[in-house]
Amino acid sequence: MRRLHCGKLSGQMQSVAKRRLRNYTLAFAGWTAVALFFFTQSLMQKFASREPTPASHYLASWLVGVYIWALLTPVILWLGRRFPFSRQYWLRRTMLHLPLSVVVAIVQLVVESAILAQMRIFPTIMKDFVSTLAFLLIIGFHQGVITYWTILGAQAGFRYYRRYQERERQALKLELDASEMKTQLARAQLSALKMQLQPHFLFNTLNAIMVLVRQQKGPQAEEMVGRLSDLLRCVLEDVEAHEVPLRRELEYLELYLSIEQVRFQDRLKVEIAVDPAVLDAAVPHMGLQPLVENAIRHGIGRRSAAGRLRISATRVEGTVEIKVEDDGPGLPSAETMQGRGIGLANTRARLNRLYGDGARLTVGNGAQGGAVAVMVVPYREAPSASETNAMEVHAHHDADC
Repeated sequence: MRRLHCGKLSGQMQSVAKRRLRNYTLAFAGWTAVALFFFTQSLMQKFASREPTPASHYLASWLVGVYIWALLTPVILWLGRRFPFSRQYWLRRTMLHLPLSVVVAIVQLVVESAILAQMRIFPTIMKDFVSTLAFLLIIGFHQGVITYWTILGAQAGFRYYRRYQERERQALKLELDASEMKTQLARAQLSALKMQLQPHFLFNTLNAIMVLVRQQKGPQAEEMVGRLSDLLRCVLEDVEAHEVPLRRELEYLELYLSIEQVRFQDRLKVEIAVDPAVLDAAVPHMGLQPLVENAIRHGIGRRSAAGRLRISATRVEGTVEIKVEDDGPGLPSAETMQGRGIGLANTRARLNRLYGDGARLTVGNGAQGGAVAVMVVPYREAPSASETNAMEVHAHHDADC
């Protein structure tokens, strides 16, 4: 572990060293380019005036000057960081940097004069240090002050650009966080609706068991408890899923109907007619149970004679249409197309959350009597169990990496 830590630290130090070397190289190249740019200007002036001084003197003079500025740049950048410009203190900072620019420009000229005097260039003008400094103050002082402010301005512009990038990143992060929170909220609302729906179904079943117990129908009550246990075990296997294949939903429904048939015995006759082409279609988990429960309670439960319940599912263009029909007395006109009870209300809310305007649930009276509940959802195939497991394993693998 210690060797690993030391190796990692060494790698980081090498990376920092390479980055610094690259920055120094770029800075050296940049200042050299500045020197060569102004050297070409001096060269053109030399040829235009037919001045006899060798061109090498001009080149040496510019290179010495800009390299001194290169050495002073870290000092100027430090002053810019120490006394940055801001809207609140811009005038105070300007009054501070003005004398600093004068001092730095003079320091640069003093150092340049000392070096050029030793190099013996421009001998007719720069005979010694004093004459060299006097000459450079005349021709280079204002340019030195402008150079100081140019470096300071470039630093301020780069700082502003970095702040702009940071604000952009923060805005993007906030947007992503808001989107994620919106998704989590939608999932939480779906889960809340689903959890509200399942206890509703559970309580109704438990109430039916209590009725059987009070009627001293022990065998029927025991049978209903056993089937309820099977149903709950089946539902808990997909407790996190908001959608399941229609064939899986029909398995829940058959278990639920087996419970209801214990209650109604021969009074409840069920017919299931599902197109095999839609068995793999994705439908809301526990979405059919409220429709069937509503039909049994308000259709079969209101009559003493035997009742028929028909469940069908077909594909209609790009949707799956599921119908639950009963032959009961039907719904009063005030309840037509609206449905009743918490189960249907929650189912509508879940459909809206899952599919938006792409799904609908209508409840009304059938043409031949009784009530008809129609659920329409967009058609798409639900992933198979093997595909789901493969995606989960892949997700775990990515998380481990």
